[in-house]
Amino acid sequence: MSVFSSPLVRLLLGLTVVTGVVDAVSYLALGRVFVANMTGNVVFLGFSLTGASGFSAWLFVVALAGFSVGSAAGGRLARAREADRRIWLTLAFTGEAVLVTVALVISAFGGTHSIGGSGRYAAVALLAAGMGIQNATARALAVPDLTTTVLTLTLTGLSADSVLGSGKRTPPWRRIASVVAMLAGAAVGAVLVLDASVPAALGLAAGALALVALAPSAIGRDRLAEGS
Repeated sequence: MSVFSSPLVRLLLGLTVVTGVVDAVSYLALGRVFVANMTGNVVFLGFSLTGASGFSAWLFVVALAGFSVGSAAGGRLARAREADRRIWLTLAFTGEAVLVTVALVISAFGGTHSIGGSGRYAAVALLAAGMGIQNATARALAVPDLTTTVLTLTLTGLSADSVLGSGKRTPPWRRIASVVAMLAGAAVGAVLVLDASVPAALGLAAGALALVALAPSAIGRDRLAEGS
């Protein structure tokens, strides 16, 4: 079976691309902070607490707090609506799309390449909350190798389960697709931030999320379980 044959897998790969785009925005335009990669924020927060230059402790705190709120909301939604995946996923991805769209509106009034002042903190909080919803949803779906926001375990699996590792010969294609999806999203996001504008990058992310939010209603309930 092709790695792209499952609609659910395709949705999660699309979300992985979005992750790359929004982390490119946050890191390149919002002050060296991640809105999806919380491991990086914890490490950077440790750097900032030692007085290392170029890091803002408050930005990392805001990102961690926003992500936690979004994750809690995503977890509650999964618990309440998991019986009908179409409703659950539509609500989750619509909520994420709304948060990214609000950040887009903020960015449109904050300049073409960066967002300053309180707008920066608001954008970080909103984007991190959206990524929290996404991560909690992906976690509840529990599709192997498709967390949509982190790649550490995916890359570990590629090496550990290879012929040179444990020899399990686990098919690597889903893991490779996940890595490529985030790489592509990060590259596109960086190009848009550096050569066009932050609103352009966030507009792409918001548009992609809108399409993802519409997809579950067009997919049969049984097909949404494929690949999980």
